[in-house]
Order: sequence, then C-alpha cells, then structure tokens
Amino acid sequence: MPALEYPTPRGKSRLVEAPPVPFGGLLPGRFLGRRNRFAATVAIGGVSRLVHVPNSGRLRELLRPGAAVRVRPAPPGAARRTAGDLCLVRHAGTWVCVDNRVAVAVVAAALGAGWVPGLSGWRVLRREVRVGRHRFDLLLGRDRRRALCEVKSVTLVEAGVARFPDAPTARGTAHMKTLGARARRGGAAVVCFLIQRPDAAALVPHAVHDPAFAAACRTAASGGVLLRAYTCRVTPGGIALARRVPVRLGGPARPGSHS
Repeated sequence: MPALEYPTPRGKSRLVEAPPVPFGGLLPGRFLGRRNRFAATVAIGGVSRLVHVPNSGRLRELLRPGAAVRVRPAPPGAARRTAGDLCLVRHAGTWVCVDNRVAVAVVAAALGAGWVPGLSGWRVLRREVRVGRHRFDLLLGRDRRRALCEVKSVTLVEAGVARFPDAPTARGTAHMKTLGARARRGGAAVVCFLIQRPDAAALVPHAVHDPAFAAACRTAASGGVLLRAYTCRVTPGGIALARRVPVRLGGPARPGSHS
C-alpha cells in the first residue's frame, strides 16, 4: 500500500501506514453454502458449522462453495446459535473482509493516525451521532468546524471497479439525502466508501442494483457532500485503510450494463 513519508530531524523520511484493526484469532475453513441472508455453513476442521454472516449484501461473487474462509469463533459460553462470524473470504488470490461491522473502526483508526488522504486534519469527536430520525457513524472535527461522516462497507469489485451497493439500500439513500440537505445549508458532510479488499482502482455507485442510491449520490456531491473511497490492506491478522481511489459518479446506468 502507499505509505505517507514524514521528514525526520536527520533529513531522512520514515514511512507511516494506517494502523490495522486486528481480527483476533481466526479459524480457517471452507465455505459450503448460504442458509439465508445472515447465516451460512462452513467446514471447520472437517465439521460443518453454522456461522453468522455479518453483511446484508448479496455477496454472490464471493460466497461460492469451496472458497477458503476465515471465521471469528464465538466467545466460549456465548448464548448463540452460530459457531462464530464469517470474517474473510479468499477470492481471486486476495482476502476480502465481509464483516461490515469493522468499517467504522478502520476509518476511525486511520483518522486517529492522521492517515486518511482527502480528509487531512479531521479527527473523530464522537461515534453514532443521531440527527433527526437518522444515525450517522462519526462526528468529525477540524479546528472549529464539524462534519457528519457516514461509512459504507464495500465488498463488490468487478473488473477493478468497486460498486456500492450490491443490494438496494433505502437506508443508504436516506443518509445521502440527509447529508446533502446539511451540505446545502452550509454544513460539512462526508461519506467514506471503505472497499474492504485491495484490488479496486475506482468506486462507482451501482446504478443498476440501486438507481435511487446512485441518483442520491450525484445530488449529494453536487450539493457539497465529500465522497471519498479507500481500499484496504487485508490479512488474516487484521484490516487497515490502504489508499484513496476516485469516486466516479457518471449518469444513470443502462439496464443490463452491469450484473
């Protein structure tokens, strides 16, 4: 991943990377099948186990029988039906993090280290900020300025282009509209698309899967909402923000232009 270079007193530079968010001890396994939206079966140590899928997306290109996976085991004695949480899937020679709950922590860790290109100087003041009927992931501050920040977890990449969402998201569209209204009133608003894999060169709102969300993105951006996208460095040990990639808005998609 690209690293930031900082000068030292002796004139040499030191490389600084965004700090990783650790996964803890993950168990290796093989994906068997998806039971429903939030449950799947995985072979762990040769035994079929039911696991939680912490992602509401379709994940069709990732969750294929036989795919190598990593599972975060449930705590001992936990009162739950599943043996753990599906965390990583091996796809096209790289690890993809399918746990969308880690996205906010990854962005917050990078902001805390001053390693978020395009958001220089912003720091996290608070998490889970409620505005009207909606809740946003982060409240950011820079000098006396405040910004609402929403983080979107992205896993779908096609031909080097990340696409969000991979299933319709009424909540995401509502977030965009609320942030757009805030920006038009002079407030600061940011949406960070965290691509939880390293192999994307750009991000495009998925106008075929969710044309309303794509339209809301274009309207929000024209009103002053900052749209930022970042890839991640992913290993079985942890996940970290890697590099910024462009957000390409374009226009309404033609039906059938993307699967």
